[in-house]
Amino acid sequence: MDRYLFPTVVLAALVGFVLATAFPGTPWLLEGAALFKELFLSVLKMIVAPLVFFSVLSGIVRLDAAKQLRRIGTLTVAYYVITTAFAITLGLTVVFLFHPWTNAPPLSAIETASTHATLIGTSENTFGALVRNLLAQMFVNPFAALAKLNILGIVTNSIVLGLSLLMVLPSDSVVKRSIHEITNVIYKLASWAVWVVPIGIVGIVYQMTTNANLALIGQLAAFSGVVIGTTLLHMVIILPSIAWLGGRIKPATLAKKTFRPIVVALSSSSSAATLPVSFHAANDLGVSSTTASFVLPLGSTINMDGTALFEGVAAIFLAYLFGLDLNASATVTVFLVAMLASIGAPGIPSGSMAGMQMVLLAVGIPLEGILILLMVERPLDTIRTSANVLGDLVGCVVIDRHADVK
Repeated sequence: MDRYLFPTVVLAALVGFVLATAFPGTPWLLEGAALFKELFLSVLKMIVAPLVFFSVLSGIVRLDAAKQLRRIGTLTVAYYVITTAFAITLGLTVVFLFHPWTNAPPLSAIETASTHATLIGTSENTFGALVRNLLAQMFVNPFAALAKLNILGIVTNSIVLGLSLLMVLPSDSVVKRSIHEITNVIYKLASWAVWVVPIGIVGIVYQMTTNANLALIGQLAAFSGVVIGTTLLHMVIILPSIAWLGGRIKPATLAKKTFRPIVVALSSSSSAATLPVSFHAANDLGVSSTTASFVLPLGSTINMDGTALFEGVAAIFLAYLFGLDLNASATVTVFLVAMLASIGAPGIPSGSMAGMQMVLLAVGIPLEGILILLMVERPLDTIRTSANVLGDLVGCVVIDRHADVK
């Protein structure tokens, strides 16, 4: 499936760039680009909710006992917290040492398409408000969570339902077999959805190239370089070290076995759409299907190392552009809120933009800054999605080795 996907995506990006260069701002092309982008995102949104729900549910009912669930669940959450903390610490360190966008002065006036941003979640910026908002997303009606694509709510409901089924149903229950079969059908649908990626890329590249503000190019390039460099450092040094020390997987082996899902992540910018390929890679790494079925879908929801790192650095960058002075305490606050905001971010392209609003609110950065990020958000999204996917696979290796799950 993914053998021809990456070159197809590159070709689609070239088509979008050529169209934007030859026919910038053409009304019918702008409408077509918006249509392609909407089709792309709509198809992914269509498949994400059932994919996450049945993947987590299937992973839980595969466990033979609640004791296994407690052990694998504890190890999984601990791994996610530790690796996200590594990513945030790395980003915090790098942004203090390297901030090349400060070579140019802050923007005195920033033109945006709208002066009103739509807020998602709470407008309060206290830690308690963030926690309340998080709990409000978790404990909701399951049908409402599915309809509104509330990923955190979907995961919570699937865990609760899966735990109930695990305690009530016998191991040979037909219900359990049905859940596994439905999950396999959803995986097949997800693999088909990936092929919509090139259509979306044409629209996204055309919009991004047409709307570029040349006055920001230099600073945006510097910001992008810092984000990409830091994310690659996390992928090349931190995560392979964890796999080697915690899972006895050599870096070369890890790179070889995870190449395909990373390519799909780069192509689709969707950790959810990458799940079918990630499951195959986990099997190649010797991870049990039980561990993979639990860790990977949960990781595509709450293990967002690259997303948290991006949101933190982006907030520091936007604060400078708007002439806001963030002290050390405010900077640490940005990264802590980025960690919270990354939890439950949809595993679809640009899914972190909702959490980005929460980060900006925490330190009083104008929400219009999100429109600036959208100029370079697409290529950066591919890099951070790759980091998220690699982090999930490393987690599978480490957790499977220590959880003793059959």
